[in-house]
Formats: sequence, structure tokens, C-alpha cells
Amino acid sequence: MTHVHLLNVLSPTEQLDLPELHASLDPGIRVTAGAPLPHPASFDMLVAGRPTLEHLQASPNLRLLVIPFAGLPDETRALLTDPANGLGHVAVHNLHHNTVQTAEMALALLLAAARLLVPNDQALRRGDWTLRHNPLPITILHGKTVLILGYGAIGQHVGRVCQALGMTVLAVRRQPAAPAPSAPEAAIYGVAALSSLLPQADVLMVTLPLTDETRGLVGAGELALLPAGALLVNVGRGPVVDEAALYRALASNHLAAAGLDVWYRYPESEAERTHTLPSTYPFHELDNVVLSPHSGGGLGSPYTERERVLHLARLINAVQRGEPAPNRVDLALGY
Repeated sequence: MTHVHLLNVLSPTEQLDLPELHASLDPGIRVTAGAPLPHPASFDMLVAGRPTLEHLQASPNLRLLVIPFAGLPDETRALLTDPANGLGHVAVHNLHHNTVQTAEMALALLLAAARLLVPNDQALRRGDWTLRHNPLPITILHGKTVLILGYGAIGQHVGRVCQALGMTVLAVRRQPAAPAPSAPEAAIYGVAALSSLLPQADVLMVTLPLTDETRGLVGAGELALLPAGALLVNVGRGPVVDEAALYRALASNHLAAAGLDVWYRYPESEAERTHTLPSTYPFHELDNVVLSPHSGGGLGSPYTERERVLHLARLINAVQRGEPAPNRVDLALGY
């Protein structure tokens, strides 16, 4: 029997749908939930967004930690990789339940940026039809080239739709030869080829996680290599693209437009959610930026939360059956 303890998703108040999970699990799986931990703690798997050291060391049977979202929090990685904590035997997996939602947000931002929908929307809300007769310089995507940085599940989904729009798809991933079973026809390269690919890219699509390797990967030099009038979309993590360099490229119109769902500054409390700008730079003053509050994954939506439970159930069932569990995290790389 596999004993799974569910602690939390993102915070102590955000819990998974237990009836839905139970209905999706194989027989022979015991599930407990909530804090405090069961006593005595004997669970084999812990599901927790940001576990403490006490949580990780509570059960001598713990062999697998499931982070119930994409990514690996820095503080969790630090706990797991510190030899003094004795957690080297614990495998870490996460969930990619929001792939479709995030990919669709990337595409929505791309289309909105290409057609400069935000200034058109804002003008018409004022009753101003000027842009119908004196239109802004939009970008037609058909026939253009998109370079996707990060060619995992999200990047591949985006690539398929971009290809359907008549775009040429180039991609960069850490392991270019790794299988990509759901990918469209695309030329896939390693990170070393980035500087030679950027001049070919009419659109730069960032779907990378934030790690030591990816932080600042796209800086002023990389943005300068993009053709004048290129578009940029970021649904990965904000600091993958240098904050100051991105602002300057947009303010100078070297980049025609950008769609951004991930940022550089977030509210630190619920009280700050109504008055926290997402950057120290005034992106909000630029007409050629589509701003989205890191909502691409659909956190809290019924569809997303049901997908989270179903993906978690598949992972737990795989462990119970002795099959390889999906989405193993490489602690050395951070994803």
C-alpha cells in the first residue's frame, strides 16, 4: 500500500479536491490530508507546495515529494540538496497540469501584441475611431518565424499552433536530441546556437523555467540581435529576460511589441495585490506591451484545478503500479 499525505498546494488554505482525487486513484492507496501531519508519520509520498524541513523529515518512509505545480521553489531545492538534512534519497516530481492553459495564454498574448489590440481597445472605449483610419503598424504572423526558447510541453503546444498559422518554427532546448513526441516539424537546437538563431526570429517566445542557467539568458545583446520590429512573448519566468534591457528595447521600438504574463515584482501580501506594479520600470506606460498578471496557468479555475487532481492521480497511480512516475525534477538543474 502507498500512503500519500496531502499538505497543501500553494498555501495552507489552498487544498486539492479530495473526493475527485479518491475517485481517480487505484485501489490500495491510502490518502491523508492537512496539517498537522499524521502521527506517527508513515507516508511514502508527500504532496506539498512549499514543505518545511520538519515536513520532509517527519516520515522515515518518505521516498517521493510531489510539488503540485510546475517548477521547483528555491527554498525547497535548498532543503533537499543540503547533505546535512539527509534527504538525498527523496525523489522530486512536479505537475505539468497547466500546459494547455499556459500555451493558450502565450498565443493570446502573441496575437494581441501582433495586432496591438490594447491601444485599439483603449481608444475605442473613449469613443475614438482614429485608429481605424490611421492604423498602427501591426505584424502579420503568417510567413514569419517564431523562435521558442524552452521546447517542453508548453513550447511544443505553442509550436503546433504557430505552425498552423503558417509560421516557421525554430526551437532551443537544453537537450536538442531529446524526444519531442508531440512537437510539430521544427528545427531544434541547443542553447549554444541562440545567437545565430535570434537574427532569424520575427517572434521570440519564452517558455523557460527560471534556473541558474536561464536567469538573464536574454539580455541586451540578445535583444539587439533580433530584427527590428520583432515581437517577444514571455510566459516562462520574468528574469529569464533582463528587465532593463526589455524595457529599453520596447521603449525604443526596437521590439514592435511584447506580451508578458510573468514579471519582476509581485505583491508580497494580500493587501498589496491592489497597488503593486509588476516592475521597477514603467512598462505600464507603454502602448506596445500587453500586461497579464501571471494568470496563464489558470490558477484557481475549475478546469485547471480538476486537471491538477487528474495529473496528480496519474502520478500516484504510476508509483503504486511500479511504473516510472512522470515529471522527475533534476535537483542539480532546478527543473
